[in-house]
Amino acid sequence: MAIKAKLKGVGMSRKRLQPAVDIVRGKKVQEALDILSLRPGPAAEYVAKVLKSAASNAENNAQLNMSKLRVTRASADQGPVLRRWKAKARGRVGRIRRPSSLVIIEVDEEA
Repeated sequence: MAIKAKLKGVGMSRKRLQPAVDIVRGKKVQEALDILSLRPGPAAEYVAKVLKSAASNAENNAQLNMSKLRVTRASADQGPVLRRWKAKARGRVGRIRRPSSLVIIEVDEEA
């Protein structure tokens, strides 16, 4: 029984989150948290936050053993893009795009 956790509206692009998510995929939960704690940048913090949430959901809601949990699925998907306009020279318009992302992590006990 896989347990899932999501973080919606992360204020960075999917492209920046993807390396941190790729590191976590397929590893044990404690090992993945150790790796993410050594990684610089806010992307690792967001992924660690979701991973901790998924692990605590599995431990508290499904009574799974924390030491046997493994990340079965991890993905960073594109969320809605905030679009704004800014005045530029000679009456032109500059486009501002603020991407957001959705991080999904799924954990399950090892067989």
